[in-house]
Amino acid sequence: MAIIKFKFEDKSIAPKTVEDAESGYSVLDIAEDHDVHLNHNCGGVCACSTCHVYVDSGEDFLEEISDPEEDFIDRAINPRIESRLGCQCIILEDDAVVEITIPDQREIIGHEH
Repeated sequence: MAIIKFKFEDKSIAPKTVEDAESGYSVLDIAEDHDVHLNHNCGGVCACSTCHVYVDSGEDFLEEISDPEEDFIDRAINPRIESRLGCQCIILEDDAVVEITIPDQREIIGHEH
């Protein structure tokens, strides 16, 4: 099983490690299944930027970034070179180890989970 390590810019939220993530699922799916807060106004279909995350390590274990994803990342708050959309970060291998930072989501208006 893949390991996904979530940490948060909002230091009031404790880091969380998911050790039973399956390949074929997105970082957003894994977050939802393990009670990790990650906004997603469009429902995870690459139509907004609210599930914006930073991939700190393990990017080789994720599907490559697409042109539509790049377009939406440009609209995210504080995009960086390591920015991705959680809904588009599909885990490719069961032995993946991926480290994700979830940006501070308090400024995002929309769907809370």
